[in-house]
Amino acid sequence: MILGEAQQNATMDGVQASALDDLFRRAAVRRPDAVALIDPPNRARFTDGPVRQLTYIEADRVIWAIAARLRKLGLTTDAIVAVQLANTVESVLALLGILRAGMIAAPLPMLWREREAVTALNKIGAKALIGCSRIGATDHGNLALRVAAQVFPIRHVCGFGAALPDGITTLDDLYTETTPEALPVIERSVSPAAHLAAITFDVEADGLVAAARSHAQLVAGGLAVFLESRIAQDATILSALPLSSFAGLSLALVPWLMSGGTLALHQPFDPDIFDETRQLYGCEVAIVPGALVQPLADAGHIDKLAHVIALWRTPERLASAPAWLGAAKVTDVQVFGETGLLAARRDAKGLPAVTSLGSVHVPRGAPAWLRVAEVSRSASGTLALRGPMMAAHSFPPDNEREDAAKDGFVDTGYACRSVHEKVVVTGGPTGLTTIGGYRLAQRDIEALVKGIDPEAVLAAVPDALSGHRLGGSASNPAAMSERLTALGVNPLVASAFRARNAA
Repeated sequence: MILGEAQQNATMDGVQASALDDLFRRAAVRRPDAVALIDPPNRARFTDGPVRQLTYIEADRVIWAIAARLRKLGLTTDAIVAVQLANTVESVLALLGILRAGMIAAPLPMLWREREAVTALNKIGAKALIGCSRIGATDHGNLALRVAAQVFPIRHVCGFGAALPDGITTLDDLYTETTPEALPVIERSVSPAAHLAAITFDVEADGLVAAARSHAQLVAGGLAVFLESRIAQDATILSALPLSSFAGLSLALVPWLMSGGTLALHQPFDPDIFDETRQLYGCEVAIVPGALVQPLADAGHIDKLAHVIALWRTPERLASAPAWLGAAKVTDVQVFGETGLLAARRDAKGLPAVTSLGSVHVPRGAPAWLRVAEVSRSASGTLALRGPMMAAHSFPPDNEREDAAKDGFVDTGYACRSVHEKVVVTGGPTGLTTIGGYRLAQRDIEALVKGIDPEAVLAAVPDALSGHRLGGSASNPAAMSERLTALGVNPLVASAFRARNAA
């Protein structure tokens, strides 16, 4: 599936982009016996399966086997395959296996339940779903089956983990597959990098939307982070970001592929396990939420790192971040939902870099040779972006949305002020509540809660670490929480009432 003529050359001011699987194969050819992927050491706490450490050649074999299994199930080129997995090696292997099979990956956030997953997968026409037996205390095997039963196009549910329910095709056997079946030759009329690689999901005030990105667009987002952070070749990278969003793909997956190093995964978030992993594998780079950088530094958990990549999902908070005085270099990455990102290293005083209107080149401070974005301020006072990382289309295409961005700029919805060509983000999109990596439409969740108990109240309270937290009150908070859970609502909403009741 091609994302339009503008993307067919798959270039960024003359830099030729590659398909993501091509980047992996190059690293595997160069360093076949080097460690590619490492599981969290506490994996048994949150999901099934042994703690795995795979070399490039071992990972390549599993990726090939996953691709062959998907083809054997009858899935065809450009079929959309959804993935909902914990932050383990399987999340990387499954995504790359889907791409190697010539299909399109649609990663789902870990906390999504039936309500959000069914809406999203019906919207994009997913043909298969890859899940696991459990994440935490949640039975994700039966969750996947319930979702598939409500999404008509889904014909196959696959999974990793022990005791998968009947109806799910296990993928655990692929770790010992030695001679996977051959894959068909995939004919492309243009560069493979111009084809659709992934669909990620966002929430706007009016509901859920899907963003479609080509390989080239994902590489552009990741390249902006990789070059600005100056990640070394063969680096060992510790990532606390799941690969379920544009941020996770751009900050973790693509920089790892470009480095050709080792990706150590961390299930968010346990500071002690994070530090154990850092020490155990000698991690040089860590990718963490921006609000956690200073607390981790205060606890001595990042003092040995060469570089920290700080993710700001609420970029309006970056301007008030304390000056960084540690030895590690810090790159702040402002992420605007699924729209785009801006990466910039801290200045000499440890303060966040200032964003200027106009073109953004990386690495900043070096001779400008790679343009990764262009920044503008809309007539309504919001930040707008355009450039090679921007999604060419929503999915399925929405003519009204595309017409609104016909000049190439996409409105992020984030309020900003501009003084002397410098721009500062001052607030998030109206009508949304951001909790960690999740955005919730206030009108939608309030209507849902009121439909159960007209007297119930749900409020978003600012939170220094996660952006916001939800607090709820109802005539029977425990019953409200149970009802929301039974409806397949995001547990962030249901837990707002459990927490209030427990207090």
